[in-house]
Amino acid sequence: MFPLKPRIISFFMIGLSLMLTSCFKDVDFEQAQDIKLAPDLQVDLLFYELTENDFLDSETNTYSPVIRDTVRLEFLDDEYIQDGLMYAEFRFRHENSFPNKIKSKIRFLDNNGREQFNVNYDIPGGSVASPSIVDTVHTMAGSEIVRVRRSIQMVVELEMLGGGKDIEGGLDFSSKGLFKFEF
Repeated sequence: MFPLKPRIISFFMIGLSLMLTSCFKDVDFEQAQDIKLAPDLQVDLLFYELTENDFLDSETNTYSPVIRDTVRLEFLDDEYIQDGLMYAEFRFRHENSFPNKIKSKIRFLDNNGREQFNVNYDIPGGSVASPSIVDTVHTMAGSEIVRVRRSIQMVVELEMLGGGKDIEGGLDFSSKGLFKFEF
């Protein structure tokens, strides 16, 4: 038993000397308030493929030049997310094989249905062999970001110009959002 005591004492002394001579930098825990997280979130917003049948009224089978769809942006309906949102980039891509020009109106609405901002553009006519492609990017930053924070719905409205019951072709749409936060 006696020979173990000097070993225990020497291990204790080595451990104590390492603790007292180790390099520790002073830690300022008040700097924790200065830590900022800046994540990016890329979200698919809405996708669809339209054919000539989508422009026909389902009850009367008559041509209807206007199509509307509304999507709720549920991820923006959170106070923490809204407060941290610093930048938004929206990308809208249409591929039109209809021979007719189509007017695209994309509106962003708040909970009460009031428009916060919009993105409008024309999609030229194309063909099945050579579709017309429109790729639009809309950026919101700085003081404009408040309008994105208040938006909870995206309304997409398409109006085909000069069409009729015998139209042929298709329209593909995809939209994405890139959102940058600071927490």
